[in-house]
Amino acid sequence: MANVLSPAKTFWASLVGGVLTGMGNGSVFGAAVNCAVGRGRFSNWGGWMGDAYNPATFTGFIDWIMIVFGIAFMIIMIIALQRHGELEAGA
Repeated sequence: MANVLSPAKTFWASLVGGVLTGMGNGSVFGAAVNCAVGRGRFSNWGGWMGDAYNPATFTGFIDWIMIVFGIAFMIIMIIALQRHGELEAGA
């Protein structure tokens, strides 16, 4: 039996599940880091337009952490689903 859970077939499920989970965890991690270290050198909170994604601002730091965690969780989901398909195909 062939592996029916190829990355192409599981892309959308991995995108939705991985990015939602990863960005949720990233927001908590970013907020926890900012609470632990205080405002630090973030002189601007960065909530407007492009400043919201500037990693040198308070909000931009959290937004970038969320994006990185979302992409990482999506990659983990793709790998996990592909390996699960291989196990199912071998059974």
